[in-house]
Amino acid sequence: MSVRIDETDRKILAELQRDASQSLDDIAKNVGSSKTPVWNRIRKLKEAGVIGQQTVMLDAEALGFEACFFVLIRTSEHDADWQARFLKALKDRPEVQEAHRLAGDIDYILKVRVKNARAYDVFYQALISEVRVHNVTALLSMEEIKSTVVLPL
Repeated sequence: MSVRIDETDRKILAELQRDASQSLDDIAKNVGSSKTPVWNRIRKLKEAGVIGQQTVMLDAEALGFEACFFVLIRTSEHDADWQARFLKALKDRPEVQEAHRLAGDIDYILKVRVKNARAYDVFYQALISEVRVHNVTALLSMEEIKSTVVLPL
């Protein structure tokens, strides 16, 4: 479904990205509109797939997940069966926050959030027991400088 997004829609989306828990009255006030038109626009944007799942952002470190690894994976396997097993292994592991298939020398990059290096090793051993990979490089993030899910509208 194709949807046209005008300036008011962009303002609504910006407000929702800033704080999706705010009331419909507050969103309407902040975008300079009234409640019913804002509600209708939000419904239209949800139906069009512009607005997806709504969730809450948790503080990983406050919950004890102090280690963030970026895992670079090279594989010599590219058949459909291997890919299906690999994708299932990634989707089944909550430690994997992001997974991307890349162009270039590295086939995949994963963002893995765990409590510590020992927990990463448990993750790594489980992954390589399920799927064969040619090379794995794990990079420990020393400091998160910027992390956002906000799109530049």
